[in-house]
Amino acid sequence: MKETMVDTKVTYTLEHGGRFFIVENVPARECKETGEQFFAPETVEHIQGIIKSRKRPDRMIETPVYNYA
Repeated sequence: MKETMVDTKVTYTLEHGGRFFIVENVPARECKETGEQFFAPETVEHIQGIIKSRKRPDRMIETPVYNYA
């Protein structure tokens, strides 16, 4: 069976507490066929620690929000 999973770095987005967070360069396994991303448990814990730490972000961006309706 041909391997369809590749190690890569992705951008992880999360909405938490009414705020939107973006974490860049997150290690992941990604399916080449579907684009589905898988994260190791320690990676998810690290992301949660970044969000909970409330440390100053590396940079800020402005994000427009639209309602689908």
